[in-house]
Amino acid sequence: MTDPNPQPCLDPRLLEMLICPVTRGRLIYDRAHNELISEKARLAYPIRDGIPIMLAEEARPLDP
Repeated sequence: MTDPNPQPCLDPRLLEMLICPVTRGRLIYDRAHNELISEKARLAYPIRDGIPIMLAEEARPLDP
């Protein structure tokens, strides 16, 4: 049985290369929300159509 709403996967090699543009720190892939999380900056960067949007103004602030 196939998933009717498949979540796109992020290539692990891409994740290794990407860094937070604010802190220059590492990012964590949140598959459930399809976002890249910067714990240090407390921001979640969206992934749209398989492309990470690495702009601070597009990021969602994380709850404290």
